[in-house]
Amino acid sequence: VPSVAIKEGVFKTLQITEDHLKGLYAGVPYEYFIYNSSKLNDVRNFATSPHIQIMVVTVGAINKRDVNNLYKSSEKTGGEKPIDLIKATRPILIVDEPQSVDGGLKGQGKKALEEMSPLCTLRYSATHVYKHHMVYRLDAVDAYEQKLVKQIEVASAVVEDSHNKPYVRVLSVNNKRGRISARVEIDMQAAQGINRTEIEVMDGDNLEIVTNRPIYSNCMIGEIRTEKDNQYVELRYPGGEIFLVPGESFGDVEPLAVQRQMIRRTIKEHLDKEKRLHPQGIKVLSLFFIDKVDNYRQYDSEGRAVKGSYALIFEEEYKRAARLPEYRSLFEGLDIDQTAEEVHNGYFSIDKKGGWSDTVETGIANQENAERAYNLIMKEKEKLLSLNTPLKFIFSHSALKEGWDNPNVFQICTLREISTETERRQTLGRGLRLCVNQNGDRIRGFEINTLTVIAREGYEEYAENLQKEIEQDTGYRFGVVEDHQFAGITVITPTSEPGALGFEKSKEIWEYLTKEEYLKPNGLVTDKLRMALKDGTLVVPTEFADQLDQIVAVLKKAVGRINVKNADDKRSIKTRRAVLYSPEFKALWDRVKHKSIYRLNFDNEKLIED
Repeated sequence: VPSVAIKEGVFKTLQITEDHLKGLYAGVPYEYFIYNSSKLNDVRNFATSPHIQIMVVTVGAINKRDVNNLYKSSEKTGGEKPIDLIKATRPILIVDEPQSVDGGLKGQGKKALEEMSPLCTLRYSATHVYKHHMVYRLDAVDAYEQKLVKQIEVASAVVEDSHNKPYVRVLSVNNKRGRISARVEIDMQAAQGINRTEIEVMDGDNLEIVTNRPIYSNCMIGEIRTEKDNQYVELRYPGGEIFLVPGESFGDVEPLAVQRQMIRRTIKEHLDKEKRLHPQGIKVLSLFFIDKVDNYRQYDSEGRAVKGSYALIFEEEYKRAARLPEYRSLFEGLDIDQTAEEVHNGYFSIDKKGGWSDTVETGIANQENAERAYNLIMKEKEKLLSLNTPLKFIFSHSALKEGWDNPNVFQICTLREISTETERRQTLGRGLRLCVNQNGDRIRGFEINTLTVIAREGYEEYAENLQKEIEQDTGYRFGVVEDHQFAGITVITPTSEPGALGFEKSKEIWEYLTKEEYLKPNGLVTDKLRMALKDGTLVVPTEFADQLDQIVAVLKKAVGRINVKNADDKRSIKTRRAVLYSPEFKALWDRVKHKSIYRLNFDNEKLIED
């Protein structure tokens, strides 16, 4: 596995599935352990035991020959090198996220895996960089369409009146082939209102013209510097000038105002879901990702823990929400002040003294601190799912997000800027698993499973950026059909057995669609195809008439976009009681309310004979 977080997650899964697997396979014994270079006896047992052995190991423990004990002779392994004992077993390797483990085609991780002389290697990833022999594929779009993950909705937390003064945030500066520019976030006038948008600017740009907003009158972009240790953008405004380095802003709202709005929106979404799901035995959890422990917890001069700004804001907003009439039923008989303290807590890296620290997975001490945090997260995973546990709102360091894989996370709020191109998708992954009830049963259906992302940006911008990230991360291109995409369509072979259509026939279909202008030469779908799919009028060659439905299914997936809902579009529907209690509705209900049962009786012996 590529990281400490995934290692702890795999080990926890082995623990909670042990009884299930042993019952499923008639008590076949197996043992599992986490590789530890100071416990090499486990490796010796791995090689000599007559039972199935499962070893969980991070790539960091095996990819440095001159440092790792795996490659050194030891008395604990009878004078053998642990790697030689492993190699002798011809193990089956299961690699999670191989693009991270391998380290490239000639990476040290890949060499370490080859050193084990595996019988076979199974590689699991949604984002394979190097595809070997593909056995099974379930991409992000398929998983969503099959409702194997939660539906996604975006709740925008925009501070009121935040657009009433000139705002500029510098994101980055660039010098590509001598063309110097900067990428900034700015408030643009659009048809539907004012949107906070990322744009490219250059020296001399007039922001009033760029944004089409008079509020930016006499605001100009000045000098842009791109040197590694001296990057900035000069912003000239009425009465002065300011030099902004990447990450800094001018005209932003009051500090913590955005965070307060995001925390308030998260609490609202949480309580709305809790009202619906608590009666069904489903615990609702909300997850806040932050960058600095100090924002949630600080320590005074005597080492005592005190609440940070985020913790104080959370309790203020939670108590405010608890007093609203619509949530009264959730707080009957409870001390609101005490409850506000009990429902939130933090999970951060833990130092040797038990204090919290910011997470950095470089250096042995920092890795040990992070590992203690992951252990606690995994240890309390099932506890958090219980309705008897008051903890519902979790604050955690953004670097620990890989460790959070709890199925009952329904809200995710990142209280900081999203800083990388793939961070929306990575953060979403923490809450996409289908939820479970108090019996541990998996609950299906989007009416229950909706993950709400509380975002600083507007719905349209978030959805667009998320789609770009999925395309970059998975290689899947929305709105594009490639010539191999029909190859997996099922056909009946000359031997009357089901088989795959194959690449050559797939290419024939693609060329036909291009010729008929359903596709452009580069595979982009056209409006003609969209209309044909909408109207059900798509025509294919007679040879492929039997596969029309499957061809249409492939094309509909390609034409579609990632289906992200806008939480602000939700509307409360009032019951029309006059209709509900009318004689006409009662007559209709009487006709359809009867329970129907369909029974089949089998003669077991005859069934076996046939």
